[in-house]
Amino acid sequence: MFHLLKWFYPGMRMKRWLLLFAVGVMMFSFGGALVINYEYLGRAEEEIFMLVYRTFGSYNYAVTAFVGIAIVVVGACMMLWATRSIIRSIIAALIPDRSEKLVDLIYRERKLGRGPAVTVIGGGHGLSVLLRGIKSSTNNVSAVVTVADDGGSSGRLREELGIIPPGDLRNCLVALADTEPLMEKLFQYRFEGDTALAGHSFGNLFIAAMNEVTGDMETALKESSKVLAVKGRVIPASKQSVRLDALMNDGTVVEGESQIPEAHKKIRRVQLYPKRVQAVPAALDAIESADAIILGPGSLYTSIMPNLLVEDVARTLRKSKAIKIYICNVLTQPGETDNYSASQHAKAILDHTGHGAIDYVLVNSTPIPEELWRGSGSTPVEIDEDKVNALGMGLIKADLVSNTEFGRHDPDKLCAAVMKIIYSFGGKR
Repeated sequence: MFHLLKWFYPGMRMKRWLLLFAVGVMMFSFGGALVINYEYLGRAEEEIFMLVYRTFGSYNYAVTAFVGIAIVVVGACMMLWATRSIIRSIIAALIPDRSEKLVDLIYRERKLGRGPAVTVIGGGHGLSVLLRGIKSSTNNVSAVVTVADDGGSSGRLREELGIIPPGDLRNCLVALADTEPLMEKLFQYRFEGDTALAGHSFGNLFIAAMNEVTGDMETALKESSKVLAVKGRVIPASKQSVRLDALMNDGTVVEGESQIPEAHKKIRRVQLYPKRVQAVPAALDAIESADAIILGPGSLYTSIMPNLLVEDVARTLRKSKAIKIYICNVLTQPGETDNYSASQHAKAILDHTGHGAIDYVLVNSTPIPEELWRGSGSTPVEIDEDKVNALGMGLIKADLVSNTEFGRHDPDKLCAAVMKIIYSFGGKR
């Protein structure tokens, strides 16, 4: 009975159709009565009256009314049960494994469909962690993903096939997927051994093949999203092949995203080669139409910055009226953000994009035991709230750290903190 009541929850869009169904049944019954003959209905009514009279010794309107109400209730229950069974039969044929959870599935999809439009910008493991959490609060999520990766399987496919690197795109697709665990494992499976396939992930090869079939990476991602039942969109920042270079404080230039952390020098600025790179229009549209824009978490210079260096992305970000949140990393990254505080992370973004790119900086407030990070080359990011405020941003602290993965954000904690900021401050922009 409790599950039946769920059909009447707000936002299910079922009550109006059930009412229309009931009106239709009443009209059908009334029309049928006219066709058959009132005489038969009169006889049924007389039998009910006689039953009441024989039972109570006299005519009792209240009892007769109760019998009528009982008939209406039984009829309504039969209507609901029949409607539910018809829908379940259809759904069972389409998605057999979920037929038993139909009402919960519909309610969840309706609820998530009304969630805020969130656009996340970044790449790497950090972005996929955020997406795993955020998909539980809204279906209206777009991931604008870096295309500067030049290492591993992605780098090899980029060189051999001349495509933009698929690795970060694959991770985001899997993170947003609402599919079977086996399919997720398949997309993340990495070939081993000494063959030419060694080191490649199946998902990277799948996306590369889809790109060859469709002739366009953006289309390839859309079609791959159907396979994985992705909630939201995964959009490359650009479809052009780019290289990320870093100008160091000592004046040297390090070429290639994968080489920048290996130089172990202080970064002054990063830039794309070629410098003028066209953004994917869908990426700009996602930024313009967002209720909230989230930068990170992830490698500051090699995952977040490449997106902001794509032509028009930073300009569109600054002009957006959405609430803009930067999620600072839990730990500094060796060779990239050594000894950086929260304000230094945020300032680096402003130096590359200009003011207006960040409204709030979200940082982890949970202490990390020294024995966990000592000797790793990383240190907990210092929270210098006054300096963050001096940059014109608000600073928000929350418990964000994972209890199982060292130095990582927890998807659920991160989602809860982000959604709290959006609902608390998003309407005040």
